[in-house]
Amino acid sequence: MKLSTDRILTTHTGSLPRAEDLTATLEALDSGRMPDPAAFDTRVRRAVGDIVRQQLEAGVDIVNDGEQGKVGYSTYVRHRLTGFDGQAAVPVRADWSDFPQAAARSERRSTIMRPACNGPIDWRDKTAVQKDVANFKAALASAKPADAFMTAASPGVIAHFLKNEHYPSREAYLARLADVMKEEYDSIHRAGFVLQIDCPDLAMGRHLAFPELSNAEFLKIAAANIEALNHALRDVPADRMRLHLCWGNYEGPHHRDIPLRELLPVALRAKPQALSFEGANPRHEHEWVVFREIRLPDDRVIIPGVLDSTTNFIEHPELVAQRLVRYAEIVGRERVIAGTDCGFATFARSVNQVEPEITWAKFKAMAEGARLASKQLWK
Repeated sequence: MKLSTDRILTTHTGSLPRAEDLTATLEALDSGRMPDPAAFDTRVRRAVGDIVRQQLEAGVDIVNDGEQGKVGYSTYVRHRLTGFDGQAAVPVRADWSDFPQAAARSERRSTIMRPACNGPIDWRDKTAVQKDVANFKAALASAKPADAFMTAASPGVIAHFLKNEHYPSREAYLARLADVMKEEYDSIHRAGFVLQIDCPDLAMGRHLAFPELSNAEFLKIAAANIEALNHALRDVPADRMRLHLCWGNYEGPHHRDIPLRELLPVALRAKPQALSFEGANPRHEHEWVVFREIRLPDDRVIIPGVLDSTTNFIEHPELVAQRLVRYAEIVGRERVIAGTDCGFATFARSVNQVEPEITWAKFKAMAEGARLASKQLWK
């Protein structure tokens, strides 16, 4: 990974707003209405070029393709793999259940259905990741970012979102996902990009999928997810990877979130060098102090969120700087990269939590905050 010795670099979690026409096409694709393949590929290629340019104009140093051609950061695999023709309802978020009136209103607003695994998993479309790579390389041909990354879903997050109705056990399901997804991970690495593995399952799985378990019991599940992930990542060097964990990219109570203090020792068992996590929202901003208590290994890097990805408030650059300096003073200025709590368009849908034009204003505030922090840290 690209590390800086003279300033704080900026990046983000992966998904970025899509144009309205592309969003409509992706929504149609997800509902089973296949677009014209040639027209779709051309539109995605243009969107990737646009999104790279917008990132650089907003002051993002380490860019990606914005996941422009993906329906969602986890469910996109259903279009690339066999075995996902089932359907399962979205479960009620456990943290909402403590507030029944609010939960009822939230449930009425949710009409999303998710595919389920109801057959053997294998590759349906091996060209998909190669198209992603080609589109991103074309966009970078005339751009000069500090570094570039591409995202991929972890076995654990696929298992979280796409219910297993075929394999005899959760362990067997994870193992098969790891074996199949390894090909995508290796392809991204061979293309020369930093591989980001999306692992929200390591945190949000506690209150969304396993609310009946204790934290200690859930951490055993998280450890098993990491074991499967590390097996799939065995041929990718640690310093060419980053891992993102979060507690769910939604505006909600989050009072049942497992504390970072308990989760971090398990998360650090994962192979990727860099760890991306939420650090800006009201439920998790205070957890920067955890790094005073749990020593970050010398070979690791952190990407704390300094922008909340669920609110249209634009963070003040001085607040961004304060957040970055807190971490840098504990773990070292060269081992901190400014990031976002989560993606700004994790699923292609007509309405985003954060307005697209405000997303870019937030990025500009992050870039300015990183400059302010760098002046303080390298004075």
